[in-house]
Amino acid sequence: MKTVLITGANRGIGLEFVRQYANEGWQIFACCRNPIAAEALNRLGTEYPDQISIHQLDVADHAQIEQLAQALSVQAIDLLINNAGVYPPDRGDRFGATDYSAWNYALTVNTMAPLKMAEAFIQHIAKSELKTLITITSKMGSIADNRGGGSYIYRSSKAAVNMVMKSLSIDLSGRQITAVLLHPGWVRTDMGGPSALISVEQSVTGMRRVIEDLRFEDSGKFFAFDGQEVPW
Repeated sequence: MKTVLITGANRGIGLEFVRQYANEGWQIFACCRNPIAAEALNRLGTEYPDQISIHQLDVADHAQIEQLAQALSVQAIDLLINNAGVYPPDRGDRFGATDYSAWNYALTVNTMAPLKMAEAFIQHIAKSELKTLITITSKMGSIADNRGGGSYIYRSSKAAVNMVMKSLSIDLSGRQITAVLLHPGWVRTDMGGPSALISVEQSVTGMRRVIEDLRFEDSGKFFAFDGQEVPW
């Protein structure tokens, strides 16, 4: 049975990844900050009790990451999806009104946590069959694609994680681990809002298709959910 660990699995894109991989027969380690309050995730856990295990994990807390890695030390993880992320409030993410504490937190969650997850779970991934590490980023982190300005906090945290994962893809190449960045599209979630262009089902279905088609030669690349490569 293939295994996947998903952060931010309690809602939106993360929850849909859990749902779709469960339907495909995968074993899933579903992680979120507050499992007790994760009603939809718990319902899925009840529906797939032999496949889904739910774990408390605040990715901003490095000690929790290390503790989970130790608890799962005997597990091979075919696919690790760094999905957990934050989007700062607009009122604190514009020129002249920057919320610097929110920026610090965004960098902690969006940029540093994916690297810490890779460091903590490297042995789990290395001993698996698929050896794949995915980080959910955003087209808003593309410098070449920035035509709208603003959103300093979110854009910079995603541009930074893009560079982190590009470097990671090089550093892990000797272990034949494929590290790829995915842009999920503008998705109708709590973060994306009701006016977004695509549903979570469309986004995750597309990203899963990209993941399935990945080759080791793709490591370090930045793809959109539809398979198109995104400019840096």
